[in-house]
Amino acid sequence: MARAATGRVDPDADDGLTPLLLAVSDNGSQMIATGTRRFMALVAIAQHFGRPSTPTDQAWIESLNGTLKAEWPHLLAITDPAVLRAELDRIQIEYNTVRLHSSIGYVTPDDEHQGRGEAIRAARRKGLHDAHQRRLAHHRQRRNNQIHNHRPDPPGVD
Repeated sequence: MARAATGRVDPDADDGLTPLLLAVSDNGSQMIATGTRRFMALVAIAQHFGRPSTPTDQAWIESLNGTLKAEWPHLLAITDPAVLRAELDRIQIEYNTVRLHSSIGYVTPDDEHQGRGEAIRAARRKGLHDAHQRRLAHHRQRRNNQIHNHRPDPPGVD
């Protein structure tokens, strides 16, 4: 266990102490606490801490946590682990199959992984282009009608 606590492990050793998982976390008090460190060592999970005051080291998880807190704030009030797990399972499906992601062009991860992402983006671009052309034609038509239908006021009318 001393070797697990130091973080120095031999990946080829089959001694029952070599961590099988790596927990990457910030330097929050919960994660650096002695109890957490002991528990992680007992279950063969090595810990790696990001640089202090550098949330960009783990930007992807910071972004996910921000999204979860903003879009599903009710999660913070759930205290029953079984209820939380069920809700997270439901949210994972919604996150991957319903929610549009800006980083992949406002399609779902499922669309992107199934190869539909580019077709959806192309159809969206075409739709925007067509709508723009219709707006231009509409405004040109209105402008032309105003020019042709405009009658000057008769003399003496203010």
